[in-house]
Parts: sequence; C-alpha cells; structure tokens
Amino acid sequence: MDARSIVLEARLGARLSQRELARRSGVPQAAISRIERGLVSPRTETLDRLLRACDRDVGLIVRPGTGLDRTLIRDKLRLTTAERARLAVREWENTRAFDRAARG
Repeated sequence: MDARSIVLEARLGARLSQRELARRSGVPQAAISRIERGLVSPRTETLDRLLRACDRDVGLIVRPGTGLDRTLIRDKLRLTTAERARLAVREWENTRAFDRAARG
C-alpha cells in the first residue's frame, strides 16, 4: 500500500474533505491533493500528522498478507445499521457489474 492510498483511504474513512484534513493536520490542502494524486510522497512526519488527524496511527497500517487490518473493522463498526446496509447493497451491485462483464 502506497502513501497515496493510505492518506486517501484514511481521509475518506474519516469522512473528511481535503480542506478539513488540512485544517486539522496543519498540512496545506494543496499538499494533500498532490499526495492523494500520487505526485509526491510525504515525509514520515507528514504522513503521521495526516493519519492522526483522521484518528489513525501509522502503526495500524498493515501490509496485505501480513495480518488483519483492524482499521477496516473499526470503520465498519462506526457506521450506522442503515449505512452498513447501503454499503452492502453498493458492494453487491459492484459485484453484479463485474459478473456481467465477465459473462460478456
């Protein structure tokens, strides 16, 4: 997982706009945009500030195949029942689109 994905996933999971993340972290919004577009790679300190502003911790980042990413579980548990249901429907609809494309 690269810094671009980590920051974007954390920000969206925290339901923050780039502007709000900038306000909370002290990192300019333009810098956040460049990080999320993969144009620059943030220093460790900057990544830590951004993640903390999203109520995340660098230590919680787990590479695929190395263990369980508990942040995903926590994100889902923060959702209301209705939000979880909408998410499940959206994911099911996405799966159907892939299935239709595969069957061509």
